[in-house]
Amino acid sequence: MMKKQSLAALILLLLIPVVTVAGGALFSLINPEIAAGHPNYVRNWQSLHALKMLSMWGSMACVGVLWIMACALVIRSRGRSLQWLPLAALGPIGFAVLASLNDRESTAIDSYTRFIRSLNRFVRIGYELFSFWIVWEIAWQAMVLKRNLMIQYQVATTGASPAQIIDIQNASSGMWAFGEGLEVMYFAVLLYALRPIVFRTIARIAARRQQPTTSPAQPS
Repeated sequence: MMKKQSLAALILLLLIPVVTVAGGALFSLINPEIAAGHPNYVRNWQSLHALKMLSMWGSMACVGVLWIMACALVIRSRGRSLQWLPLAALGPIGFAVLASLNDRESTAIDSYTRFIRSLNRFVRIGYELFSFWIVWEIAWQAMVLKRNLMIQYQVATTGASPAQIIDIQNASSGMWAFGEGLEVMYFAVLLYALRPIVFRTIARIAARRQQPTTSPAQPS
């Protein structure tokens, strides 16, 4: 079964896009220019602008707290010291290292832990490098799929052609490239968090298929 710390870390990681989208929606919703035509325009505009910026920085701070807490829970789930926590500053690469730490708790013996402990040092290094490549490849393809789905959604809701939407994105290619880069990193982190779960699920399915089926007893 999944450890409580690992489950809590996964929930915190899933909350990151929720907080990001909510913060972005609030940032877009606050328009300081609605103070135009009202008394004390300057003071009201400054107050609304400060609230707008507070929504942006507040959501970024919440994302940072969620990230640090998730990394700390991953470390604890491995029975390790929080001295590993500075690796969280390296983003997905640091999380990959934390997720690859050996579990020091002797009671946490499952199919994934047994598999990891059965590997010698060189095979383990090869396994982690291969996993790193696979994770980033899947994360990239997930971003591409999400981009195509968003284009189809915008085509259905706006009536514009895919070429027109792509041209709009190309007009601000730097912003889109930055956003998609963040999406790839987030998908990579999520895949690393899910890696033990996927392994255990596949092992459980394989074990069930290998179990011999007992035929019903024939009447004498």
